[in-house]
Amino acid sequence: MKTAPTTVPSKSLKHKNSLKHKNSFFFYVWKNKFLYALFLLPFLYYIIFQYIPIYGISIAFQDYMPGKPFIGNEWIGLKNFRLAFSSKPFLEALRNTVIISFSKIVFGFPFPIIIALLLNEIRAVRFKKIVQTAIYFPHFVSWVIVGAIILSFFSVNDGLFNMILKSFGLEKMKILTNPQYFRPMLVMSSMWKEAGMSSIIYLAAITGVDTQTYEASLIDGANRWQQMRYITLPGIATTVSIMFILQLGSILSAGMEQTLVLLNPLVASVGENIDTFVYKVGLKQGDYSFSTAVGLFKSAVGYVLVMGTNRLSKAIKGEGIF
Repeated sequence: MKTAPTTVPSKSLKHKNSLKHKNSFFFYVWKNKFLYALFLLPFLYYIIFQYIPIYGISIAFQDYMPGKPFIGNEWIGLKNFRLAFSSKPFLEALRNTVIISFSKIVFGFPFPIIIALLLNEIRAVRFKKIVQTAIYFPHFVSWVIVGAIILSFFSVNDGLFNMILKSFGLEKMKILTNPQYFRPMLVMSSMWKEAGMSSIIYLAAITGVDTQTYEASLIDGANRWQQMRYITLPGIATTVSIMFILQLGSILSAGMEQTLVLLNPLVASVGENIDTFVYKVGLKQGDYSFSTAVGLFKSAVGYVLVMGTNRLSKAIKGEGIF
C-alpha cells in the first residue's frame, strides 16, 4: 500500500508568511505598543466626551425633562430654535460674540505672526530664549489667575493702573465696569495670554523655509526687511491660511472662561457671549433643550464657516486644510 507523500513547506513559503505576519496591522501595533499607549488616553477622551455625547443633540428637538430617556420625551421640532431667534438675550449674546470674536481675529490673528517674524530676526540665542520664555508663559496660566491679576491691576481703589493715572494727575478709569472699555480689555488680555504660544506654529513654519533662498537673496543685495517681505511671508503663507480658516471657524467662540471670570452685571450687555449664555440657561436655569439648540446652532455655523473658507482658499490659492 502506497502512502501519500508528505509535503514540506518550502523556505520561500515560510518567508512569505513571515513577511505577511510582520506587515499585518496587529504586528505593527504591538511593535509600537508604547506609542499607542500614549495615544490611548486622548483617544478615550474624544470618544467619551466628544463622540458619545453627540447622541444628546436630539434633545434640541425635544421638550426634554431630566430623568427621562432621550427617546421618551416629546418631539417639538424646531421650536427651540424659533424661541432662540425671538429671544432678546440670545440675540444680544450673538451680537456680542460676533463683535468680540471678529475683533480678536482682526487684531489678534496678525499679532503672533508679527511676534514670530521678530523672534526669527533675533540672533542672540540666549536673549531669544529669554524672550520666548517670557511670552510663552502666560499661556500656561489659567484664566482664573489671569482674571485675578486683571481685576487687581485695574481696580479703581488700589489698582496699579489707576495709581499711575493718579500720579500724573489724571482721573481714575473704571475699565472693568465701563461698557466702553470692556470689549477692548477682553481682546487685549486674550492677545497677551495666547499670542506667544500661537507664534510657535509660525516659527516652525519659518524654519521650513529653504535657507538657500536667503543666501541667494543676500548675493542679490536684499536686506532683512526685503527677505522678510519677499521670502519669509510667502514661505509661511500656507500655514497662515490654515490657521485663519481654523480661527474663522471658531468665530462664535468668544472665550467662555475669560468672560466668566471678568464679566459683571454692569458690562453684561456688551460682554455676554453665546458660551456664557448657554452656561447660564443650561446649567443654572436647567433649560437643557433650549441651551442645546443654541449650542447646535453655534456648531453648525462654525462648520459652515470652516467649509466655506476652506473652499474659498482652494479657489484663490489652490490650498486648504483638506
